[in-house]
Order: sequence, then C-alpha cells, then structure tokens
Amino acid sequence: MTSLSMIIVGMGPGNGRAIARRFGREGYALGLIARCEDRLRRQASDLADHGCDVTYRVADSADLEALTAAIHDLQNSLGPVDVVVFNAYAATADQPSELAASQLAADLAINAVAPLAAAQAVLPGMRTRGTGAILLTGGGLALQPTKDAASLSIGKAAIRTLAFVLNEELRDFGIRAGTVTIAGYVGQDIATAAVAEAFWTMAQDRCGAMEAEVILAP
Repeated sequence: MTSLSMIIVGMGPGNGRAIARRFGREGYALGLIARCEDRLRRQASDLADHGCDVTYRVADSADLEALTAAIHDLQNSLGPVDVVVFNAYAATADQPSELAASQLAADLAINAVAPLAAAQAVLPGMRTRGTGAILLTGGGLALQPTKDAASLSIGKAAIRTLAFVLNEELRDFGIRAGTVTIAGYVGQDIATAAVAEAFWTMAQDRCGAMEAEVILAP
C-alpha cells in the first residue's frame, strides 16, 4: 500500500482519467467511483496497465447513501485519503422558463449536494491528520451563465460557492478546499493534461493564502 491515496468521484475517460494518471504517477493509490461498472472496470484496468495502484466502487452520486458508503469502503481499503476530487455533474438542456423545478432539484442533488456529502465523508480523517485536499470540478458557466444551460449554470455556481465556503472554514486547519473552474472546452481549447496539472498543483498547495479557485481558460 502506498503512503498516500486519493478518491475521484465521477470517474470518466476525460478529466477523471487525466487526473487519476497525474496523481498515480506521483505514487498515489487511486480510488475511483462512478455509476457504470463496465466503464469503471475498463478505466481501472487501463490505469493499472500504466502502473497505478487502483481500486473502485460503483455508486451513483444521486444516491447520497450509496456515495457515502462507497467513500467509506474505499477509505477502509486504501487507508487515509489525502485528496478527494469531485468530478460528477448533471445537466438538463432547458431554458429557465422550461426547466422543471423537480429536474433542477435532481440536478442540484448531484451538482451541489453530493460534493458536500463527499467532503463530509472524508473530513473526519483529514481533521485528525491536520491535512488533506477537497477539490471540485467547476465550469465557466459559474462565471458566465447562459439561458441555454440554465441547470448546469446554476449547478456550477453552486459548486463554486461550496468550494469557497469550504475553503474559508478549513484552510486554518491545514485542509485545502477549492475548485478548478474550467472556462473552456476540454479536449478542444483546454487539454486534459492542463486540467490534471491544475488539480495536482492545487492539491499540493496547503500553506499561505490557499486561494479557493484556479481558473483555466484558453
């Protein structure tokens, strides 16, 4: 078992894969969470082929009980979790006048409530050790919302605010909370490697000002 471990909630073939490889290259044991077991198994196998120490659990971020249980189970397997990255999101492509209130609530359960639950699941151990990093994947819609993506605009604004208030609460205890706000299209004008590097740099910066946000733009 390596001395450091991290968990990615919302593991996928884009940002999630790049972030996992970046941390795995530094010797972190990787715990992956996503809702599709077949894709998760393939991604875990690919990372293992690249020399990473990796395990995974299946959970839908919309199910807070299942998500929390998966995180606790990974902590039992990996040991103390030094970093958690919340990378899941939900998006409904409706304009605000057409967006059902129930759908917005369902999307916000993933975009804002689930990252809070993930943070709370790892915080007891981080507080005990006096160190850790809780990082959230943000988006440019938090800065420039649009009516054509009302749900995700609201969701990214919420996750950005969550990162700021978590950082305000936790930074004096040696725990870094923050968001990487991706203000562009990943894979087109922003490389996944740049996203991964931003997460890595933020996770390692646990002294000084510890700003709550890094903005990636083309």
